[in-house]
Amino acid sequence: MKSLVLAEKPSVARELARVLGCNQKHKSYIEGSQYIVTWALGHLIELKMPEHYDTKYTTWRLEDLPIIPDKMGLKVIKQTSAQYKAVESLLKRKDVKEVIIATDAGREGELVARWILERAGWRKSIKRLWISSQTDRAIKDGFKQLKPGQQFEALYESAVCRAEADWLIGLNVSRALTTKYKDPLSAGRVQTPTLAMMIEREKQINSFVPKEYWTIQAAVGPLSAEWDHNGEKRIFSAEKAEKLKEKLSGKKAILKSVDRKKKSEPQPLPYDLTELQRDANKRFGFSAKKTLNVLQGLYEQHKLVTYPRTDSRYLTTDMEATMVDRLQGILSSYKDEARPALNQKGKVLARRVFNNEKVTDHHAIIPTEERLRLGDLESDERKLYDLIVRRFLALFYPAYEYETIHALFDVDGETLTARESNILEPGFKKVTGKEEDTGERKQSLGQLAKGKTFNVGEVTLNKKLTEPPLRYSEADILGKMEKFGLGTPATRADIIEKLISSESVERQNGRLYPSKKGKQLIDLVNDELTSAELTAKWEKELEEISRGKGNPKAFKERIRKQTAQLVSEIKASEKTYRAHNLTGSKCPECGEFLKERKTKDGRVLVCSSRECSYRKHKDPKLSNKRCPQCKKKMEMHNGKAGLYFQCRRCNIVEKADDQKKNKKVSKHEERKLKQKYSADNDNFGTSLGDLLKAAMEKKD
Repeated sequence: MKSLVLAEKPSVARELARVLGCNQKHKSYIEGSQYIVTWALGHLIELKMPEHYDTKYTTWRLEDLPIIPDKMGLKVIKQTSAQYKAVESLLKRKDVKEVIIATDAGREGELVARWILERAGWRKSIKRLWISSQTDRAIKDGFKQLKPGQQFEALYESAVCRAEADWLIGLNVSRALTTKYKDPLSAGRVQTPTLAMMIEREKQINSFVPKEYWTIQAAVGPLSAEWDHNGEKRIFSAEKAEKLKEKLSGKKAILKSVDRKKKSEPQPLPYDLTELQRDANKRFGFSAKKTLNVLQGLYEQHKLVTYPRTDSRYLTTDMEATMVDRLQGILSSYKDEARPALNQKGKVLARRVFNNEKVTDHHAIIPTEERLRLGDLESDERKLYDLIVRRFLALFYPAYEYETIHALFDVDGETLTARESNILEPGFKKVTGKEEDTGERKQSLGQLAKGKTFNVGEVTLNKKLTEPPLRYSEADILGKMEKFGLGTPATRADIIEKLISSESVERQNGRLYPSKKGKQLIDLVNDELTSAELTAKWEKELEEISRGKGNPKAFKERIRKQTAQLVSEIKASEKTYRAHNLTGSKCPECGEFLKERKTKDGRVLVCSSRECSYRKHKDPKLSNKRCPQCKKKMEMHNGKAGLYFQCRRCNIVEKADDQKKNKKVSKHEERKLKQKYSADNDNFGTSLGDLLKAAMEKKD
């Protein structure tokens, strides 16, 4: 009898099969003497769409809403149905005694596997592989310690509740808004309150009125000091600022006090996903989605980091024994930074990181014991891995210690202050590289004696304006979503991308701008849905369900009632909407007005009628071909001689045939070819020529 191992992706399945000694390769699975390893392709099963319950729902009509099935059904996803059938046939094999779920160890991974098993009618034993890294050691240890499937029933229930809630509310509210206002309008239990936060910030910016204020800088003997009144350094009256300048100029300053304080900054905890996404956005401008994608590659392909989709920044106590192996893994590229930690036998100085109670499904993101080969990583992978490694190494270094000195002078009843900060122990900042320049001049304030008198020299007035708050960066909005419990670490990146793809939000220069469409949408959508508190309450309930403490049946009932109420409110609403991108031109096929949309390929004109499929490029389509001079994307044109590329800026023209003839394979493309074909052609050569040949054979 054999065990069927169900992985989430083919790449992970291949690694599991290799470690388990399965070497009989088939199209949809890999078999060995004890195990059969197969895979999903992400989700193979999804919730049925409205038209699968009744064909009348194929046409969107306001009067048909809300659509609330008594029991939510499952269907096989058409595009991946062949793989589902292959998995189903394996489940029906008489020699398969049990299933080992080896999908991602989290809520969504559980759903991927359980829906497949439910749709196939599996009734035999279920076991769970629950690991936090993809190294050979972790896989072997995980299979030695398989957990009973019943242990994860609550996690599955939580995943089902989340999926059904998103379907019921997202689909019904989006259909109601779209049909009522005749424009694609998307709303949901997480994306709408996230958009509402951006709109609120936009209102603050638009209502902001700048004010003039002044600060005063004064030379006190050899020192530089600032005017200060109870911690406030700004003066909002030009007249008062001038009077203070006159009052201070040419006077004597008496040193009233010198306050010295020693301070300590503890080592930062390792990353969870949200904190890593925020740092990568601040440091490298990565979107949350990009960070997750790069991180997934470091986890699955390179096996260099632990499970990415975690919301914990702590480690379990039993992990302390693995620290030396992890340090050895990074030693080749972080010799100077890792050596002190190894010399102290891998002893972690930041003891608070070991806290079993604060580790949820997975511990913090840290390096694995896999040996690092820096040359295997692409530029973005190196950047992200470097952040993770340095944050991990910080645990082995002392706390950062510094001293602040605050000198306070009296000048005819007015106060001038001078400050400086001195590093006493750089500690963990030796490896994190975050010793920040405070901008304070080193003035040796510690040498001053109380009561000493100085002449006040030049007094300078600095005129400034108050500034409005900035629009949110992705780092900012991720922090807000985390604070209010909107979504999970695994879903927040997709929520941001969905807001952008639905044209509710635009990404400009690293900041998120609500669009005209987004601003109108937030006025149309139900007040209840814009509330971060309500969505956070739902997320908390889902978390309780996943831990076996909540009531999934009661949650589903409440969601159904809320869905009916939300749709009813939209139907009764008297608010109006005008599509932000409506043009004055009419569709040549049906006569309705055309809308202008921005796409990756330039501006496109589409018909505003949902029933009409008219679509035309307004701008020439942009290709991936880059201009040899300015490096911008070139336009694609069809002329008498066929397809050609033209740079709008430099007016350089290149025929498509010439481009194909002269095209060289980049290093990135070469690496991708090796990854794609070498795994499936074990006996094939590894030169680029061989790989290209393999590619052409596959194509044929």
